[in-house]
Amino acid sequence: QVQLVESGGGLVQAGGSLRLSCAASGRAFGSRAMGWFRQAPGKEREFVATIGWSGITTYYVDSVRGRFTISRDNAKNTVYLQMNSLKPEDTAVYLCAARRTSGIATSGLDYDYWGQGTQVTVSS
Repeated sequence: QVQLVESGGGLVQAGGSLRLSCAASGRAFGSRAMGWFRQAPGKEREFVATIGWSGITTYYVDSVRGRFTISRDNAKNTVYLQMNSLKPEDTAVYLCAARRTSGIATSGLDYDYWGQGTQVTVSS
């Protein structure tokens, strides 16, 4: 069993930055691909970024590429999402997810474990 706990959300002005963290408990963190998703009110959950087991392979949704950076520290069982140049449309609950396998994925259906989420609000 894997438990994921997100932190780092908050209220920020447009153009600002936040760094989200996702702490994982359980076995084999270093062999799992991880992802970040977000869900805005009234909208479906959306893929944001994913990272492979080694941290070398990453992939982003077009709307955040160049502004967000996903990274991981396997020694700390933690994955991060650095968010820069934030826009009001980035406002959402951000959820961390883990796969049972090492390869990256962009569909929420391919993830096996989910955190509760952390709220990010960007004011204009």
